[in-house]
Amino acid sequence: MRVLGVDPGLTRCGIGVVEGVAGRPLRMRGVGVVRTPADAEVADRLVLIERGIEQWLDEHRPEYVAVERVFSQHNVRTVMGTAQASAVAMLCAARRGLPVALHTPSEVKAAVTGSGRADKAQVGSMVTRLLRLDAPPKPADAADALALAICHIWRAPAAGRLQELAAAHRRTTAPVRLPKGTR
Repeated sequence: MRVLGVDPGLTRCGIGVVEGVAGRPLRMRGVGVVRTPADAEVADRLVLIERGIEQWLDEHRPEYVAVERVFSQHNVRTVMGTAQASAVAMLCAARRGLPVALHTPSEVKAAVTGSGRADKAQVGSMVTRLLRLDAPPKPADAADALALAICHIWRAPAAGRLQELAAAHRRTTAPVRLPKGTR
């Protein structure tokens, strides 16, 4: 499985590609950051992010895209920019017919470090160890993107099995019919 992880942001959008399967050693295929100038118009910045993500999709040909789920922060302006960059990543993937998975920051931290409250240094350290890198990817947005891809590789098989079981259950369970006059 090859996954493009996206840590969305308007100024720095972390991008990382990881390949592998759960239970086996993983390999980093690429890591970087799509940067946009802080003084540019938001629409222009979104175009730059779109071009950057498209370039990564062309170059690495992932099978899945994992994007950090935007969560509520105190700074509405920051959350809006993050949500806009997230939407661009989802749009790029959908345009190519690639499945998109959204993972919360705490899910990613828990998957990679064992604690949903891990700090950025702990995530970077574990990403370095799991991918057998010489040093943590810089900036932290790049390490976070790799962590998203790792999280998806490890969680996707279980999520897929749960979806299959739920679908099978719906097919085999007869609908309950209430007698007339009852609710």
